[in-house]
Amino acid sequence: MELDSALIDHPTSFVLSSWQPQPAAAALVGKLLASFCQRSPDAAHLAEVLSHKTGTRLFDWVDHLAIPAGRRWEPRLEQAGFVAGEDCGDLVWRQPGGLLPPVIVHPHPQWRLAAKVESVVAFLAAAGLDDEVRIEGDPCEQLRKARLSSTSDRQLWVVERHGYRGWQRQEAAAGKIRCVLEYQEAFARRKRFFADEEDGFAHAQRWIREAVANLGAAWAADLFFAAEREYWTRRNRAAQVQKSRQDALGLGWGNHDHHTYRCSRRYFARLIALLEELGLVCRERFYAGREARWGAQVLEQPESGVVVFADVDLSAEEVGGDFAHEGLPPREHFGTVGLWCLLHGEAFLQPGLHHLECRFDFDAAREQFQRAGVRVMKPFTDLPYLKQAFTEGEIWPVDPRRLELALAAHAISAADAEQFHRNGALGSHLEILQRDEGYKGFNPSGINDIIRDTDPRRATAGA
Repeated sequence: MELDSALIDHPTSFVLSSWQPQPAAAALVGKLLASFCQRSPDAAHLAEVLSHKTGTRLFDWVDHLAIPAGRRWEPRLEQAGFVAGEDCGDLVWRQPGGLLPPVIVHPHPQWRLAAKVESVVAFLAAAGLDDEVRIEGDPCEQLRKARLSSTSDRQLWVVERHGYRGWQRQEAAAGKIRCVLEYQEAFARRKRFFADEEDGFAHAQRWIREAVANLGAAWAADLFFAAEREYWTRRNRAAQVQKSRQDALGLGWGNHDHHTYRCSRRYFARLIALLEELGLVCRERFYAGREARWGAQVLEQPESGVVVFADVDLSAEEVGGDFAHEGLPPREHFGTVGLWCLLHGEAFLQPGLHHLECRFDFDAAREQFQRAGVRVMKPFTDLPYLKQAFTEGEIWPVDPRRLELALAAHAISAADAEQFHRNGALGSHLEILQRDEGYKGFNPSGINDIIRDTDPRRATAGA
């Protein structure tokens, strides 16, 4: 791949992808959702509660919309770039160029709106809905759903998915249910502390391969990343504040957008290979310019909806190659990502995710975080279709043995080591994101600033 040297030398960044805003498609979905809420008081009430209690938008919790077949909407869907296809027995319209909920066209007279949550049981319990509300799907199945309300022409549902995109129930054999419980426990309790980090990757790989063999990649990925989110939540106060607010409504992390791992150059190809075993597929790549000396590979699991942003120290000469698979040789300089891994370890192992990014109402969420005593950093993206900001990072203690290794590698100065020993080093964040116009990509500018501002050397000195 030939890359423009002017782009590589630029102090900000560029993105190797083709994602573009889809304003017409987003506007059409918005009209469908508004039309539904006008005729469904329960859906309108849910939208209001989500905004006031969690700083999120109903739009971002929509699993899908279903509308009666007819000639009114199908031409408009096609004009907005949606493509029809059969999926698990349904005619489903999807927008391949954007991040928008699918629209199902079905032969029934009623409209249907399904909101996605991590647990249908948790949602019903939080809403005070007794056992007269029937749950379709047994515990540990890939699809569970419940109808919350129904009028003459509107049905409001809540849905829980585990690596399955269809609407029809998929009964699980008793052996599958046992496997689900076993791998839930294994991923939640997997060992993360190893003297040799290669042993840590090998340990995780054994469980991943076994789960994929017994459940398939999509289901295994769903279980694995649910455990990753819970591990990260226990280590991040902002996450705990927001999770408690969302759990009060029984939502869980159903609004997750992507999971970010920081990885050393040594283990980057190893990390990508493990993610691919879980069915994740490489999407776009990033390079943040010579000043930042950092890049990333974005991956997506198409069936479970999991997205991963994998960060690594990277040079301009390497971005044009297949750095995700070919491996990266060691180098003397440690950028923000490499130093974070030196101080805390591989994010896939002991420290956990660097951050989880969730979809919010950007202004409402920041205001509510401030009221809850959680400080939010200056936004690093403020575009009409994408807004992003980190909560202030957690400060983690640093193992003295890691400080010795960082000193020996000349990654930090003696003064840095003293600061980190006394005050700790910047650890993890929660990222607040708002997507509009169906934009599926990431910020092609401003990334250099946030990488610079989250460098442990800079952040600790500033603190």
